[in-house]
Amino acid sequence: MLKTGSRNGTFLLAMGAAVALAACSKPDSATTDTGLAVADTGAAMVDTDMAPAPGAALTDANIVYILDQANLLDSASGVIAVAKGTNSEVREYGKRMMRDHHGLREQGQALAKKLGVTPAAPANDNAKTELDRVLTMLNGAAKGRDFDKAYIDDQVTYHVNLLATATSAMGAAQNAELKNFIQKAAPAVQAHLDGAQAIQKKLM
Repeated sequence: MLKTGSRNGTFLLAMGAAVALAACSKPDSATTDTGLAVADTGAAMVDTDMAPAPGAALTDANIVYILDQANLLDSASGVIAVAKGTNSEVREYGKRMMRDHHGLREQGQALAKKLGVTPAAPANDNAKTELDRVLTMLNGAAKGRDFDKAYIDDQVTYHVNLLATATSAMGAAQNAELKNFIQKAAPAVQAHLDGAQAIQKKLM
Protein backbone atom coordinates (compact mmCIF):
# COMPACT_ATOMS: atom_id res chain seq x y z
CA MET A 1 0.00 0.00 0.00
CA LEU A 2 1.85 3.10 1.10
CA LYS A 3 5.44 3.64 1.83
CA THR A 4 6.34 3.34 5.43
CA GLY A 5 9.45 4.92 6.63
CA SER A 6 12.11 5.90 4.20
CA ARG A 7 11.33 7.34 0.82
CA ASN A 8 12.95 4.30 -0.67
CA GLY A 9 9.78 2.66 0.46
CA THR A 10 8.97 -0.10 2.82
CA PHE A 11 5.56 -1.34 3.69
CA LEU A 12 3.53 1.17 5.57
CA LEU A 13 1.78 2.38 2.54
CA ALA A 14 -0.26 -0.71 1.96
CA MET A 15 -1.76 -1.04 5.39
CA GLY A 16 -1.99 2.49 6.57
CA ALA A 17 -3.98 3.50 3.57
CA ALA A 18 -6.44 0.72 3.82
CA VAL A 19 -7.36 1.26 7.41
CA ALA A 20 -7.18 4.98 7.24
CA LEU A 21 -9.21 5.12 4.12
CA ALA A 22 -12.26 3.76 5.77
CA ALA A 23 -12.65 6.77 7.98
CA CYS A 24 -12.36 10.15 6.29
CA SER A 25 -14.72 11.94 4.03
CA LYS A 26 -14.60 15.73 4.17
CA PRO A 27 -11.76 18.20 4.42
CA ASP A 28 -13.85 19.91 7.04
CA SER A 29 -11.55 20.07 10.03
CA ALA A 30 -14.18 20.56 12.69
CA THR A 31 -16.61 17.85 11.65
CA THR A 32 -16.50 14.13 12.06
CA ASP A 33 -14.14 13.38 9.22
CA THR A 34 -12.61 10.00 9.82
CA GLY A 35 -10.18 9.51 7.00
CA LEU A 36 -6.62 10.24 6.13
CA ALA A 37 -4.62 11.47 3.24
CA VAL A 38 -0.98 11.66 2.44
CA ALA A 39 0.92 14.01 0.24
CA ASP A 40 4.58 14.68 -0.29
CA THR A 41 5.06 18.42 -0.31
CA GLY A 42 8.65 18.52 0.73
CA ALA A 43 7.70 18.86 4.36
CA ALA A 44 10.74 19.06 6.54
CA MET A 45 9.23 17.21 9.44
CA VAL A 46 8.66 13.53 9.49
CA ASP A 47 9.10 11.29 6.52
CA THR A 48 6.21 8.89 6.83
CA ASP A 49 6.40 7.24 3.44
CA MET A 50 4.91 3.84 3.14
CA ALA A 51 5.54 1.47 0.33
CA PRO A 52 6.42 -2.14 -0.11
CA ALA A 53 9.99 -2.95 -1.04
CA PRO A 54 10.50 -3.24 -4.79
CA GLY A 55 9.35 -6.60 -6.04
CA ALA A 56 7.79 -7.57 -2.72
CA ALA A 57 4.17 -8.62 -3.09
CA LEU A 58 1.91 -7.58 -0.23
CA THR A 59 -0.36 -10.17 1.31
CA ASP A 60 -3.65 -9.35 3.02
CA ALA A 61 -1.87 -9.99 6.35
CA ASN A 62 0.76 -7.40 5.35
CA ILE A 63 -1.88 -4.89 4.34
CA VAL A 64 -3.77 -5.27 7.60
CA TYR A 65 -0.53 -4.78 9.53
CA ILE A 66 0.46 -1.69 7.55
CA LEU A 67 -2.94 -0.10 8.01
CA ASP A 68 -2.91 -0.77 11.72
CA GLN A 69 0.53 0.78 12.14
CA ALA A 70 -0.40 3.81 10.02
CA ASN A 71 -3.46 4.50 12.15
CA LEU A 72 -1.44 4.05 15.32
CA LEU A 73 1.16 6.57 14.14
CA ASP A 74 -1.33 9.22 13.09
CA SER A 75 -3.42 8.86 16.23
CA ALA A 76 -0.33 9.11 18.47
CA SER A 77 0.90 12.15 16.53
CA GLY A 78 -2.48 13.78 17.05
CA VAL A 79 -2.20 13.35 20.81
CA ILE A 80 1.04 15.34 20.79
CA ALA A 81 -0.45 18.01 18.52
CA VAL A 82 -3.33 18.54 20.91
CA ALA A 83 -0.92 19.00 23.81
CA LYS A 84 1.75 21.10 22.08
CA GLY A 85 -0.10 22.89 19.31
CA THR A 86 -0.65 26.62 19.81
CA ASN A 87 -2.65 27.33 16.66
CA SER A 88 -6.33 26.50 17.24
CA GLU A 89 -6.69 24.86 13.81
CA VAL A 90 -3.64 22.70 14.43
CA ARG A 91 -5.06 21.54 17.76
CA GLU A 92 -8.43 20.78 16.18
CA TYR A 93 -6.74 18.88 13.38
CA GLY A 94 -4.81 16.88 15.96
CA LYS A 95 -8.05 16.01 17.75
CA ARG A 96 -9.53 14.92 14.46
CA MET A 97 -6.56 12.66 13.74
CA MET A 98 -6.79 11.14 17.22
CA ARG A 99 -10.49 10.45 16.83
CA ASP A 100 -10.54 9.35 13.21
CA HIS A 101 -7.47 7.14 13.30
CA HIS A 102 -8.38 5.51 16.58
CA GLY A 103 -11.73 4.65 15.02
CA LEU A 104 -10.11 3.42 11.81
CA ARG A 105 -7.72 1.26 13.76
CA GLU A 106 -10.58 -0.36 15.61
CA GLN A 107 -12.47 -0.92 12.34
CA GLY A 108 -9.41 -2.45 10.71
CA GLN A 109 -8.76 -4.76 13.64
CA ALA A 110 -12.41 -5.85 13.67
CA LEU A 111 -12.31 -6.60 9.94
CA ALA A 112 -9.09 -8.59 10.29
CA LYS A 113 -10.66 -10.63 13.08
CA LYS A 114 -13.78 -11.23 11.01
CA LEU A 115 -11.70 -12.37 8.04
CA GLY A 116 -9.41 -14.50 10.19
CA VAL A 117 -6.36 -12.54 9.02
CA THR A 118 -3.46 -12.21 11.44
CA PRO A 119 -1.48 -9.01 10.78
CA ALA A 120 2.06 -9.73 9.61
CA ALA A 121 4.84 -7.24 8.97
CA PRO A 122 6.11 -7.23 5.38
CA ALA A 123 9.76 -7.75 4.57
CA ASN A 124 11.98 -4.84 5.56
CA ASP A 125 9.26 -3.44 7.79
CA ASN A 126 10.29 -0.32 9.67
CA ALA A 127 6.95 0.82 11.08
CA LYS A 128 8.08 0.79 14.70
CA THR A 129 11.28 2.64 13.86
CA GLU A 130 9.27 5.23 11.94
CA LEU A 131 6.81 5.62 14.81
CA ASP A 132 9.67 6.24 17.23
CA ARG A 133 11.27 8.73 14.86
CA VAL A 134 8.09 10.73 14.33
CA LEU A 135 7.17 10.86 18.00
CA THR A 136 10.71 11.83 18.95
CA MET A 137 10.70 14.59 16.34
CA LEU A 138 7.36 15.96 17.52
CA ASN A 139 8.22 15.75 21.19
CA GLY A 140 11.51 17.50 20.52
CA ALA A 141 10.03 20.38 18.51
CA ALA A 142 9.73 23.68 20.35
CA LYS A 143 6.16 24.54 21.31
CA GLY A 144 4.74 27.35 19.22
CA ARG A 145 4.84 28.13 15.51
CA ASP A 146 7.78 25.77 14.95
CA PHE A 147 5.83 22.81 16.30
CA ASP A 148 2.61 23.76 14.52
CA LYS A 149 4.36 24.01 11.17
CA ALA A 150 6.41 20.86 11.69
CA TYR A 151 3.32 18.83 12.58
CA ILE A 152 1.20 20.08 9.69
CA ASP A 153 4.01 19.77 7.15
CA ASP A 154 4.49 16.19 8.24
CA GLN A 155 0.77 15.48 8.03
CA VAL A 156 0.66 16.72 4.45
CA THR A 157 3.58 14.50 3.46
CA TYR A 158 2.16 11.59 5.43
CA HIS A 159 -1.26 11.75 3.83
CA VAL A 160 0.09 12.12 0.31
CA ASN A 161 2.01 8.90 0.87
CA LEU A 162 -0.98 7.26 2.47
CA LEU A 163 -3.05 7.88 -0.64
CA ALA A 164 -0.34 6.21 -2.69
CA THR A 165 -0.36 3.32 -0.27
CA ALA A 166 -4.10 2.94 -0.56
CA THR A 167 -3.78 2.62 -4.32
CA SER A 168 -1.10 -0.05 -3.96
CA ALA A 169 -3.12 -1.87 -1.31
CA MET A 170 -6.21 -1.91 -3.50
CA GLY A 171 -4.26 -3.65 -6.23
CA ALA A 172 -2.62 -6.12 -3.88
CA ALA A 173 -5.56 -7.08 -1.63
CA GLN A 174 -6.96 -10.53 -2.31
CA ASN A 175 -10.02 -10.42 -0.06
CA ALA A 176 -13.02 -8.59 -1.52
CA GLU A 177 -14.07 -7.14 1.85
CA LEU A 178 -10.61 -5.78 2.47
CA LYS A 179 -10.56 -4.22 -1.01
CA ASN A 180 -13.95 -2.66 -0.36
CA PHE A 181 -12.78 -1.33 3.00
CA ILE A 182 -9.82 0.40 1.37
CA GLN A 183 -11.95 1.79 -1.44
CA LYS A 184 -14.43 3.33 0.97
CA ALA A 185 -11.62 4.82 3.03
CA ALA A 186 -10.01 6.70 0.14
CA PRO A 187 -12.27 9.78 0.34
CA ALA A 188 -11.48 10.06 4.05
CA VAL A 189 -7.77 10.05 3.38
CA GLN A 190 -8.20 12.74 0.76
CA ALA A 191 -10.23 14.80 3.21
CA HIS A 192 -7.46 14.67 5.80
CA LEU A 193 -4.93 15.70 3.21
CA ASP A 194 -7.08 18.60 2.06
CA GLY A 195 -7.49 19.76 5.65
CA ALA A 196 -3.77 19.62 6.36
CA GLN A 197 -2.93 21.49 3.16
CA ALA A 198 -5.42 24.24 3.98
CA ILE A 199 -3.80 24.78 7.38
CA GLN A 200 -0.32 24.55 5.89
CA LYS A 201 -1.04 27.49 3.58
CA LYS A 202 -2.07 29.64 6.53
CA LEU A 203 1.14 28.81 8.42
CA MET A 204 3.46 29.79 5.59
